[in-house]
Amino acid sequence: MINVTKSFLPPKEEYDRLLDRLWESHWLTNNGPLQQELEHQLKDYLGIDFLQITSNGTIAIQIILKALGIKGKVITTPFSYVATTSTVIWEGCEPVFVDIDPRTLCIDPDLVEEAIDDETEAVLATHVFGLPCDVERLKEIGIRKGVKVIYDAAHAFGCRYLGRSLLDWGDASTCSFHATKLFHMGEGGCVVTHDPVLDREVSLKKSFGHVGDEHFTLGINGKNSELHAAMGLAVLPYTPANIAERQKIVEAYDDAIADLPLERPMIPAGLHYNYAYYPVLFKDEASLLSTVTALRANGIIPRRYFWPSLETLPYVRGNPCPRSEDVASRVLCLPLYNGLSGDELEKVIQVLQSAIRTR
Repeated sequence: MINVTKSFLPPKEEYDRLLDRLWESHWLTNNGPLQQELEHQLKDYLGIDFLQITSNGTIAIQIILKALGIKGKVITTPFSYVATTSTVIWEGCEPVFVDIDPRTLCIDPDLVEEAIDDETEAVLATHVFGLPCDVERLKEIGIRKGVKVIYDAAHAFGCRYLGRSLLDWGDASTCSFHATKLFHMGEGGCVVTHDPVLDREVSLKKSFGHVGDEHFTLGINGKNSELHAAMGLAVLPYTPANIAERQKIVEAYDDAIADLPLERPMIPAGLHYNYAYYPVLFKDEASLLSTVTALRANGIIPRRYFWPSLETLPYVRGNPCPRSEDVASRVLCLPLYNGLSGDELEKVIQVLQSAIRTR
């Protein structure tokens, strides 16, 4: 079976050595030394000043919404993982969907500006597949309109745009360190902010709002464990090599589909990419579905990522977003992960080419 993704695992003995430190300390959670070390290494790797590890990427969005005091309307994208929408609703805010730029698949800043009204408090945008939103334009809109700009950067770890980590843009960014991500902790996430006051608020919000017996604010349990921090510490050193390996797989895919009726999202100039996903867009949904059938028949499991368009979910009310709905019906992510062998890659390519050319 060739799945769309497969978790990278570091050498077990390296993880075991980190676990030995845990066994010696008996410190399993509550901001232990392994988590503190990992936060330090992540800030150094990303070139940022303030980062708080959380238990997952979903709670990271919930916490930053609370920390920023967001209670009203949140303009957001319909083309993202469901957590981008569900967190807004879970926190009692109102999601306002605006359509995407069909070239980058990220939120359209022109439509963001049009949608802002007196009840708008924030924009929550996703760097889709690690491709940057129009961060400069959204920054200008946010400052001029007085709204916060938050980025769901779950796909953007390791991406640098215009010389800066993509997580360094906006008023705050969140990231997922789920097992299937380029960098992972097994399960985890983080909140990136840009000033010590907000960083402390995030720290309190994820730890029940208190330090010792002194209570400061309403909080929740968004902490992570030393077991997960150990995994992160073992995985992080391999990230540059893993990105380089993924780049070679992407280049092989690019060569293989050059003469096929498939589109790829635009990768802008100035982006140092992480090659986390390989999305392709078919000419129509029927072509996608027939290709998925052929791939699955050969033990290859791609993913319709993202589908459906989020404004169509049964528990939201949203204006139609025809660009997002169109893209969601035609987009497919092909297998891409560290350890995908040459033979496996060739099999995916051959089945893909045959399925499309014989349709």
